[in-house]
Amino acid sequence: MKNILSQKITNAVEIGVELPKISSSIKNNLNSKFELRPYQTEGFSRFLYYFNNPKLKQKPTQLLYHMATGSGKTLMMAGLILYLYERGYRNFLFFVNSTNIINKTKENFLNPASSKYLFSNKIEINNKEIRIREVENFQTETDDFNIVFSTIQGLHSNLNTPRENQVTYDDFSDKKIVLISDEAHHLNVDTKKKLSKAETEEKESWENTINRIFRSNPENILLEFTATAGLDDSNLFNKYFDKLIFDYPLKQFRIDKYSKEVKVLQADIENFPRALQACLLSQYRRKIFEKNSLIIKPTILFKSKTIKESQSFSVEFEEKMKNLSVKDIENLSRKASTPVLKEMFAYYKKHKISFENLINELKEDFSEDKCIEINSKDESIENQILVNTLEDTDNEIRIIFAVDKLNEGWDVLNLFDIVRLYNTRNSNTKTGKIGRTTIREAQLIGRGARYCPFVIENFESKYKRKFDEDIDNELRVCEELYYHSAYNPKYIHELNVALQKIGMRPKKAKEIQLTLKDEFKESNFYKTGFVFLNERIKFDRSDIFALPDSIVKRRFHHNLHSGLTLSSQIFDKEKPQSKNTVNQIFKLSYFNDRLLRKALSKLEFYQFYNLQAFLPNLKSISKFISSDKYLGNIEIEINGTEEQLQDITNQQKLEIVKEILNIISSNIVGDSVEFKGTKRFKPHNIKSKLRNKKLNIVINENGDQEFGISQKETYNQDLQIDLSKKDWFVFNDNFGTSEEKYLVKFINDTYDKLSEKYKNIYLIRNEKHFQIYNFKDGQPFEPDFVLFLEQKQEDNSRYYQVFIEPKGEHLRLKDKWKEDFLMALKKKHLIETLWETKEYTILGMPFFTQQLRTYGFDNEFNVLIK
Repeated sequence: MKNILSQKITNAVEIGVELPKISSSIKNNLNSKFELRPYQTEGFSRFLYYFNNPKLKQKPTQLLYHMATGSGKTLMMAGLILYLYERGYRNFLFFVNSTNIINKTKENFLNPASSKYLFSNKIEINNKEIRIREVENFQTETDDFNIVFSTIQGLHSNLNTPRENQVTYDDFSDKKIVLISDEAHHLNVDTKKKLSKAETEEKESWENTINRIFRSNPENILLEFTATAGLDDSNLFNKYFDKLIFDYPLKQFRIDKYSKEVKVLQADIENFPRALQACLLSQYRRKIFEKNSLIIKPTILFKSKTIKESQSFSVEFEEKMKNLSVKDIENLSRKASTPVLKEMFAYYKKHKISFENLINELKEDFSEDKCIEINSKDESIENQILVNTLEDTDNEIRIIFAVDKLNEGWDVLNLFDIVRLYNTRNSNTKTGKIGRTTIREAQLIGRGARYCPFVIENFESKYKRKFDEDIDNELRVCEELYYHSAYNPKYIHELNVALQKIGMRPKKAKEIQLTLKDEFKESNFYKTGFVFLNERIKFDRSDIFALPDSIVKRRFHHNLHSGLTLSSQIFDKEKPQSKNTVNQIFKLSYFNDRLLRKALSKLEFYQFYNLQAFLPNLKSISKFISSDKYLGNIEIEINGTEEQLQDITNQQKLEIVKEILNIISSNIVGDSVEFKGTKRFKPHNIKSKLRNKKLNIVINENGDQEFGISQKETYNQDLQIDLSKKDWFVFNDNFGTSEEKYLVKFINDTYDKLSEKYKNIYLIRNEKHFQIYNFKDGQPFEPDFVLFLEQKQEDNSRYYQVFIEPKGEHLRLKDKWKEDFLMALKKKHLIETLWETKEYTILGMPFFTQQLRTYGFDNEFNVLIK
């Protein structure tokens, strides 16, 4: 089996190699409204690791990003463009197969007024402000970003039938170019084993043209992005195994909770009642958003099989909505049998929203001017803008009528309902093979299932599903995409198989009721006990009195150019001359105060007001230059000839200092944190934090055979425990991973020893009931378990709150920050004295890993026992 590039990098990380931090050119110049997600950060770091690793990097450089629809591929492109500009690239060629995607990308790259503009208002790299320019060719030399946008077909035509001011092959002969291919699977018509007639015709036009450009300069870079890499094809695998730098498929995107949960709603009713049912559900969802102070407008897609049918239903919908009656809604209410429809009608009833008032709302919110048809290949620019800005507050569109126009390149977050207005299937009944139409419908669902971000109290992540562990929450419907279909079990089965194939639905999932035991709810601990939690606060940096040690104690390096020029014959056997060089260490203070001030003045970052934002206790630039806490003691190791080192010119000194100061400024920004976790922990009533929950559990999806299975019913007899009979476990059961079950078994096995010392013992499985915040950077953390111990003493009672995190061996390194935080709790936490007769202590344990317990966990836990 060939070693895939992405796996090589993963293997390096697993043995302790640390991927580079994101360059400040990326971090500082992307639009701050688009918060980088962990997988995007990893995608950037993998590129930096590859690009700066001579053992991995190939020239010219071709890399593939396989990333799920909706995962932010265009933001990745923008970030990589910024970094490559920093590394000397100025010319970028963006190409794709669709004009619609070209127009959308231009908006994202070039229009600062667009809600989806990807860059900061001011792009600054190496302390120089840069512009992004759309150009027709690369014949004019500029120091800005020069980007040519083109379709693949248009690019081929321009290159092979040259015209004035258009890009030509000559543009690539003496320049290094970054080629960026979106929907890159369209490039590979020449690589697939079997070509259709259409693909055969495109063969010359696509792959060969791009390869000719790409190979015209060894410094060229080709970055390909696709959500459908098709690497199960052996020819494509052989082409890309050493180029796939990042693999983040739709399945992982969903597992990581960045998508909506997909639900299929069958109804044996005609098209208009099915459409009306979707409108009622959409309106219900809008009311739930508004109830929670969220201004989000849900939209609906009505999908027809043909343009004629779409246009016909558009007329029918408009007419019937004008004549909508109470009876129409009553019929749907009477037949409502699925949970979401029952909840919807119960909500309307509870809030006294009469059907008469509801009809008035529907007529207004789904009126003709709030519907749009996207059926023609030649849609107006106005309609293209409307359908690509559905989330904007001034965009009032609620319904889109379409056939296939939106199947690729459509970015929409607030689509919550898709209504299928036909009842056909084209699967092969003999072979059971899923039909092309069903696959395309599954892909459309995947496109619509992008999560619609919103923020509510007690949830940190704006971009993730929040209620997998609480599916009875009323906001759960705001995390679900409903696909409304006619009653057709065979089709629905095929659709589910197709959704599983693309990763949009798990093969096996179930809902689990997690219930607090009645006996526990009668205990004094539940009624009067506390859990102590800290808070996250904005870090004001008031306790920073120096640059970090990673800067002050680092020795920086600089090479002086020797200026040596050599001439030799190709077959000359004599060894080439070399110039002996030596290293010499200088203090930054060696460069006089005037020169240092000149260098600082040339770099915008070091304006005093900006420095104080990062170093608020800094009193003056003089102090910054002279103090050992700042620049005064920093060392530079300079490599050069003895003659050069004895006579470094003032201009060389200035360039050296500017180079080092640029590195220092990047480190200051990179190491800065916005939040911190407080050391003071405040009491919260246990009763207010714990409650019954219904969980949505996916079985065996991440390879853990135990997750989602009751500890009473697990096939591993060594782990079987009937927790309903264990007073110390507060919930009725445990459905966690194997490591979590091993921890519960460990507590069960040591319970008798614990009970010799402690009067009350309770173990709580933390299903998003509460979280704590890392002291260093305020990162939220939800420890899987909390063990509460009450020790009765003569004059008082002592209470221990012990956070425990079971962790698979493969995750220990990645989550090390969590273990460091847990181990810091004992010394750093602060609790106010609440009662003279009660003492509270917070502890954190080392990670619990069954196979590695003797390396720390057992020793720490024995302290509690003894």
